[in-house]
Amino acid sequence: MGISLNPATLLSGQGLDISSLVSQILSESSGQMTEWQGEQSTLQSQASDLTVINSALTNLATAVTALADPLGALTAQSATSSDTSVLSATADTSAVAGTHTVAVSNLATAGAVYTNDFAGGASASILPSGATSGEIDLQVGGSTGTTTPITITPGSNHTLTTLASYINSQNLGVNANVVTDANGSRLALVSQNTGSAGALAITANNTSLSFNAPTGGANAQLTIDGVPYASASNTVTGAIPGVTLNLANASSGNPVQLTVGPDAAQATSAINNFVSAYNQVISDINQEVAYNAATNSQGPLGSDPSVAQLQSSLLTDAAFSVTGNGGDVNLAALGINTNNDGTLTVDSSQLSSALASNPAAVQNFFQNTASTGFANAFNTDLTNLTDPTQGVLNVDLAQNKAEQADLTTSINNFQTQLTAQQAALTTEYSEVNASLQAYPLLLQQVTETLGTLGSGSSSSSGSSTPTLTSGL
Repeated sequence: MGISLNPATLLSGQGLDISSLVSQILSESSGQMTEWQGEQSTLQSQASDLTVINSALTNLATAVTALADPLGALTAQSATSSDTSVLSATADTSAVAGTHTVAVSNLATAGAVYTNDFAGGASASILPSGATSGEIDLQVGGSTGTTTPITITPGSNHTLTTLASYINSQNLGVNANVVTDANGSRLALVSQNTGSAGALAITANNTSLSFNAPTGGANAQLTIDGVPYASASNTVTGAIPGVTLNLANASSGNPVQLTVGPDAAQATSAINNFVSAYNQVISDINQEVAYNAATNSQGPLGSDPSVAQLQSSLLTDAAFSVTGNGGDVNLAALGINTNNDGTLTVDSSQLSSALASNPAAVQNFFQNTASTGFANAFNTDLTNLTDPTQGVLNVDLAQNKAEQADLTTSINNFQTQLTAQQAALTTEYSEVNASLQAYPLLLQQVTETLGTLGSGSSSSSGSSTPTLTSGL
């Protein structure tokens, strides 16, 4: 479209609107800039969409890796106690399925010994009157344990407070504290270990303190499947291979039933995590490629071959099947069904039944020693699909980034040209404008000059009035 000017306005002395005029001229040549900017906006939007799908794909890879892990949720074992107030238990993947009977007679205890109330208080000297030193011999570990003489020195450790601090600094395997109440202060020594190794005894004492009989320092006593067992700790490992018992109370003659077997809860959680992650990727793809009947157009990534390739690969992986395997040959056999849009739905009841009736077959479908299970194959594909440099979406994103960089360069170069052209046009039309704005004054001057010339011609002819005669 051409640019028009109003001559009447131009010749009136108002001149040109230089900024508007230059902008109109430049707009005629900036159509390419608008096109490039539109392309760049589209690429940025596509990159954002691709990044969202790629992030969901990475989460799916993590979920599938968990299903393929030979030490993961599908191989996890659980240990269930019939009375958790007596004991609880955990099992690792080496545990053998079975049922055990456990009876707890007593818990492992830490050794302890404390003094009678010391009327002098926590800051008074514990040395007898006139004594210049003293000694307390502490034995840790029972009759065969180590005995350590604790020398009491005035000004150093001769009060309950300073003695407790001193004992704690010696790394004797005990914690020393001063307990003060209305009757006075007491020194309490508690072993850092339970069981017989933590038994305490005072074998000699010539201070003013009076120690009570030691308590604790006993091993836990229990029977496992009728076999007596002693433990220095209330956390028992090794008694049942792959199982750790956590003792809480004596069973009071009522044995606890301990059941060891596959951990269905962990397996169910891992499978549901996979389905959720898979559905997120498929849903994201569907949103970006779906056909919109109202606009008669595809989604932003509808024509992207990389996204189409990814979608096809995922749908193919989800249709994986094996033969035999106790009937658990595909996802549908486990209660994981494919919807019309490609997403998955879990029939919790059917999945629970499969895990309860044949957990080994469920595990074998997802993973096996030959690495030919569903999760093994899917994991291999996802490793390739999410490769940082060769992954289908990462390649797409790299190309998108390169195209954006090229467009940015073109836009910047073109913008530089437009800026230079704007400066040149502004200078050129500023000069024209100066002439146009001077036109009224110039016209006035010419008019005045012409007026002056007319006056001089009239005076040179004298004052007589010419006479006109008719030829008639």
